[in-house]
Amino acid sequence: MSPNSAVNGAISQSHEQNDTPTCDRAHLVDCSRAAGDIQTQVLNTAKAQRMAEFFSLLGDANRLRLLSVLAKQELCVCDLAAALSMSESAVSHQLRALRAMRLVSYRKVGRQVFYSLLDRHVFELYQAVAEHLDEA
Repeated sequence: MSPNSAVNGAISQSHEQNDTPTCDRAHLVDCSRAAGDIQTQVLNTAKAQRMAEFFSLLGDANRLRLLSVLAKQELCVCDLAAALSMSESAVSHQLRALRAMRLVSYRKVGRQVFYSLLDRHVFELYQAVAEHLDEA
């Protein structure tokens, strides 16, 4: 055996040991038949990207705190800032991001701007996650 074939054999053996494990058991579902059905249920890449951005946006504690207050009542920026012990500038910045992802809406009354959750879906999402985390 040449030195190169010995090295190649060692490398391929090493790769075989480090590869991701495969499923060796018998399947209850005929994978060849089910593959078409499964593929129609897989999230398309564009929607998966939008959802990832959405969940990434919710990965900020201050944004979640804003949603928690807005889940209870509509408030203006100055009241939100006072409730969360944040600057009005910081609250406005976070609200801009939440508006961009269509999580909050606003209405103007004179010079004041009042924010609320956009719709029931946002409230239900917030409520479901909060309840899930409160479960024992």
